[in-house]
Amino acid sequence: MKKNVWNAAEMVVYDDDNYTIINKPPHLSTLEDRNDQTNVLSLFRAIDSGYQVCHRLDKETSGALLLAKNDEAYRHAALQFQEREVEKIYHALVKGRFLNEAIQVDVPLRTSGSGKVIFDKRRGKEAITLFRPKQFFKDYTLVEAKPITGRTHQIRAHLAYLDFPICGDSLYGGEPIFLSSIKKDFRSKKNEEERPLFSRVGLHAHAIKLTNVNKNFILKMCDYPKDMQIIMKKLNKFN
Repeated sequence: MKKNVWNAAEMVVYDDDNYTIINKPPHLSTLEDRNDQTNVLSLFRAIDSGYQVCHRLDKETSGALLLAKNDEAYRHAALQFQEREVEKIYHALVKGRFLNEAIQVDVPLRTSGSGKVIFDKRRGKEAITLFRPKQFFKDYTLVEAKPITGRTHQIRAHLAYLDFPICGDSLYGGEPIFLSSIKKDFRSKKNEEERPLFSRVGLHAHAIKLTNVNKNFILKMCDYPKDMQIIMKKLNKFN
């Protein structure tokens, strides 16, 4: 299997004296991972030791990630996250036809011993996500998610709660996408097992909005990574 070679400079989509926003590629951890020492923080601290990560994205999730360059900027961002003033928009690919209208999911969550997040109204922490359909395909839906709180796996767990687990999210029951499932006249090669078109968690942090230290707004949107561009193109073509 080909090993990824990460280039920090190529990830940057916004940069000023206080903050850097990157479009994190999938399969790269935000912080140190026991299986892989390379992560966003280590890559950027190799450039400047003052970098701090302001929030996290799961390893397989791509998209907008905020980094602070100094302690003042980090504290300013942390306060905004605490006060729920940072706006984040995610795009998730799910199987089936999602609800036709916007919905708010308010289901308390807690992390189980296995690492999976579960619903627990008695011991769980408040978790609120707004969902709405963004694009319908024949057998799939692109869903827009806006988390109000910032719990671990929140969007993934809430979509699973709605019986719409994210494609490729095996932890929460999401299935990979195969070409045979979207292309009507698909024929597999003889004696060859079909490989999924998309097997990682189909979740992308599309946009982030916050204020800078000087109170000016920062709004940045991040393009889909190559794997998600390909699957969207095939869904538009065949499904």
